[in-house]
Amino acid sequence: MNLLEEFEKRQIESLTQTKKVPSFSAGDTLKIWVRIADEGGKERTQAYEGVCIARKNAGLNSSFTVRKLSYGEGVERVFPLYSPNITIEVLRRGAVRRAKLYYLRGRTGKSARIAEKQGIRKDSSGTVAAAEAANVQAPASVKMPEAPSVEASVTENNENS
Repeated sequence: MNLLEEFEKRQIESLTQTKKVPSFSAGDTLKIWVRIADEGGKERTQAYEGVCIARKNAGLNSSFTVRKLSYGEGVERVFPLYSPNITIEVLRRGAVRRAKLYYLRGRTGKSARIAEKQGIRKDSSGTVAAAEAANVQAPASVKMPEAPSVEASVTENNENS
């Protein structure tokens, strides 16, 4: 590695120690909390929720593009991945087979929907775990009570008439 690559690697390590960046890819629905400086020295946070349509992995210059519909108009915003002014939250994982979803720009309504990835879930700690871990089998010793059969009640009604 040359000197610039080593410097960039150290910078990324120091940034990831102070701020956790979740793993996400194109197709995932994200909520990005952006810190904005108002006039008068005040700060406020603004939520931006949309679908990640692209991710550029370029070391310290990594960025991702989020698209949302605002009042019927498509709005895209590019965020630097390691910016100290943003916090990223993954709301749902999308099942897509492309790295760049630029084709969503020409679509609206149902054709712009992305199916949710099956087999993963988000547990209370905010991490994504396999769905198999959530499936818990009931012990074999516990027997479920059987419901009375419908046929018996039908035959009793026929005999009474």
